[in-house]
Amino acid sequence: MPDASPAKWHLAHTTWFFETFVLRDHVPGYAAYDDRFAFLFNSYYEAEGARHPRDRRGMLTRPTLDEVMAWRASVDAAIAAALPMLSDAARALVELGLHHEQQHQELLQTDVLNLFAENPLAPAIWDRPRDVPAPMPGPLRWIAGAEGIVEIGHDGAGFAFDCEGPRHRVLLHPHALADRPITNAEYRAFVDDGGYADPRHWLADGWGWVKANAIEAPLYWRRRDGAWCAFALDGLHPLHPAAPVTHISYYEADAFARWAGARLPTEAEWEAAAAALDPAGGNQCDASGPVRPRAAPAGDGLRQMFGDVWEWTGSAYLSYPGFRPAEGAVGEYNGKFMSGQFVLRGGSCATPRGHMRASYRNFFYPHQRWQFTGVRLAKDL
Repeated sequence: MPDASPAKWHLAHTTWFFETFVLRDHVPGYAAYDDRFAFLFNSYYEAEGARHPRDRRGMLTRPTLDEVMAWRASVDAAIAAALPMLSDAARALVELGLHHEQQHQELLQTDVLNLFAENPLAPAIWDRPRDVPAPMPGPLRWIAGAEGIVEIGHDGAGFAFDCEGPRHRVLLHPHALADRPITNAEYRAFVDDGGYADPRHWLADGWGWVKANAIEAPLYWRRRDGAWCAFALDGLHPLHPAAPVTHISYYEADAFARWAGARLPTEAEWEAAAAALDPAGGNQCDASGPVRPRAAPAGDGLRQMFGDVWEWTGSAYLSYPGFRPAEGAVGEYNGKFMSGQFVLRGGSCATPRGHMRASYRNFFYPHQRWQFTGVRLAKDL
């Protein structure tokens, strides 16, 4: 699948990032571990020259995994040795590289999931027992959001990617957010109601995508003996009705919202609502259990704002007022992708815990759905 990369490539690319932007540029006398690797493991940095095509990464049988791991060990040791002497600018690049590697930890899991889903045997990546199905949450409740002039964007304290700033003011009109994401059972009602066969719910581009690709359900849903199942990192299992629906595109999230008589939240509405919540809370990726979305916990107020599923917003991924990309090749990290994509918020069950912030902006093209992407509804008041 052209959007996904092999696990070995993720291991190599994150190593290339540290070697290129820290060791090569900031450690005098450093010599590249292997001059050939830059061509193989540069992702999209035009300033770094030619590179291996993205959709051909799966054909790279060499270097071997052992060679990649030896390279990683060498670069790790060189970074550790150089760190006490690095300038503030170089240390900032090390910090960026660590957060970049966390992004690839999530991508590695979702890319492997996509690869295994192509196997007709539906193999499990790891064998973990399923949770006892949680009880269905109650009906959606609507939580009034902030209105008037609010500030969004990173406030300058701690790390953030460049696209999260500058902090700025926006005007919010009266609105409400659903207290939790949409469940599999609620989304199945849309499927059973012929939602994928009714163009009234779809944007024109979305309807064209549905027809051209024969889309009839979320990405990893499968019919078995007349019932819906879903493929996950622990294999194929009956659909968990109380868990948040996941692996849906922006087109699907928007169509569901229209069918439900609601809309998607804007990213400003989402961030204003999440600002007072704990970004390290919720079901995120750590040692506490298997990587999959879980049913909403009991409680009042907004739930599952962080973790479980990335939530599509209705906001295009564009620059904030006053945005300036960083100097040099690392300026290509985010800014040049501000075209044709939509913002997602909140992280997922595959996001490393500690990686998130209320201001964090993820972004994908509207047809993409191999990430843990879901939907929270909003409405005008």
